[in-house]
Amino acid sequence: MAGVLVVLEMFTGTFYLLMIAIGLVAGGLAALAGGGTAVQLAVAGIAGAIATYGLRRSKWGKTSRRDAQRDPNVNLDIGQTLVVDEWAGQQGGVRTARVMYRGAMWDVELDAHAQARPGTYVIREVRGNRLVVAESGTANL
Repeated sequence: MAGVLVVLEMFTGTFYLLMIAIGLVAGGLAALAGGGTAVQLAVAGIAGAIATYGLRRSKWGKTSRRDAQRDPNVNLDIGQTLVVDEWAGQQGGVRTARVMYRGAMWDVELDAHAQARPGTYVIREVRGNRLVVAESGTANL
């Protein structure tokens, strides 16, 4: 059974089936040591639970959630530069502009920590059809 779980693990890409397989191996070792069925099941269950708990507490068991609007792996525009010739005004306390980017006009919103002046900016986030930009020297992706 442990071998089957290891093979299935290859298809899933997680380590959880591998942890259960470790529990099954521990149960098999309990069988080799002469333990009865109840002892084998208890050892397999406890070892699998401890291995799964250990995995969950490790860096490989934690899922990192990233905001897709700010993730350059999801949106290739993030990290690209564009030129803002002038800032039009404010909408709801946010500086906005219209710029040509990739052959189309885009609404641009200035990041809260940046100063509104003409120049080159780095795209930090994409919200719908609006690009959120920061000054090219202060953009920390």
